[in-house]
Parts: sequence; structure tokens; C-alpha cells
Amino acid sequence: MKRSIIWTLSAAALLAAAPSALDTARDTQDRAALTKLADDSAATATKSPNDAEAQYRMALACSYLAEVAIEQHDRKQGQQAAERGIKAGEKAVALKPDSAEYYRVLGTLYGQAIIDIPSGLSYGPKAKDAINKAVEKAPKSSSVYLARGVGNYYLPSMLGGGPKPAEEDCRKAIELDSKNAEAYLWLGLSLRKENRDAEARQAFAKSLELNPKRVWAKQQLEKTPVK
Repeated sequence: MKRSIIWTLSAAALLAAAPSALDTARDTQDRAALTKLADDSAATATKSPNDAEAQYRMALACSYLAEVAIEQHDRKQGQQAAERGIKAGEKAVALKPDSAEYYRVLGTLYGQAIIDIPSGLSYGPKAKDAINKAVEKAPKSSSVYLARGVGNYYLPSMLGGGPKPAEEDCRKAIELDSKNAEAYLWLGLSLRKENRDAEARQAFAKSLELNPKRVWAKQQLEKTPVK
């Protein structure tokens, strides 16, 4: 009986640690799979308009699709995917306003929808507000600091962003969760933007050590000068 209980608990732990279909598709930059996942989650969200979790899952899938499109320099599709997810994200927040995670994803979507000055003026303040609310609601969450760091990475220095604030947020995310591979990835990007290539390579290498399947992290390591 004890062995059975131990095995069951171990299996549950392994399943919990296993990457989701979204994570796997994001890591391998499989846009076709991400598109299907976004479509499937959208269908579920449409059937359950008052289900906050269903709306969140649609928003999250759209955010992952936008993320990979942006990684592959397709800003237009990135914006389209983000804007598709924004309505679901806004609905999730309206239905469950105490969720820091819902605000994190919504803030990320607003940021991903920015591709030019007009969209920056429209979505920029909303992105900042949503991420700040996420940090306020979950000050010990690694993921919300990472989201703020990504926002700061893209935000011009004249507006309070830039690589230095991004670096600080990424280091805070790592402090809260030393196994956050994405935090190391964005730390590397921030360091490289500061012309600290050697440190950036170390951060990218650590990210890949934690998540060897992340194609974009491999690409960033390869394009960062050794010296």
C-alpha cells in the first residue's frame, strides 16, 4: 500500500513538472501547433463566456503564439495574435480581478500588440498598469517580475525602461525562482543590450541548461559574440 501511495505521488509530481503542450510548442517555435491550440481554446472560451479560466487559457495561448511570431520577426502576426487574446484576457480579469496571473498575461498581451507609435500610445499605458497590478497582487511571484522585465526591455529608456531596469527585474525573478529558464533568457538579452556579451552568454547557457529544448535561447547564444 505504501509503495502504491509513493508511486502515485511520484507520478503526480512528474506530471506536474512536465511541460504543457503550449510550452512545448513555444519552445520548438511550432507556430502551427500554437495556432491550433489558440483556436481550440478560443472555441472553449466562446462556449463558456463566464468561465474566467477558459478566457485565461485562450489569452495565454494567444500570447504564446504572439511570442513565437515576434521571435521569428513576424510582428504583424504577433500583433494579430495578441489582439485576439486581449479581449479574452480582459474578460478573465473582469471575471476574476484578484488573479495576478490573469493580469500578467493581459499585460503581456498589451505589450505584444505594440508594433508602432500609435499602438504604443494605445497599449503601452494599459500594459504597464496590468503588469503593475500583477506585481502588487503577487510580489513574490517570479513570473510577474519577468513579465515586467520583458516590458522594460522593450520600453525606451526615456520612458523609464531599457536594459538596466529589465536586468534588475530578471534578477529579481531569478532570486524568487532559480529555475526560471525564461528569466535567464531575458537576463541574457538585457545584458547583451548593455554590451556585456560574456555575461549574456552565461545567462543564455544557464537558460538552456534549465530548458534545453528552447530554440530561441539556442539562437540567442549562437548570435552572441564570444568576446
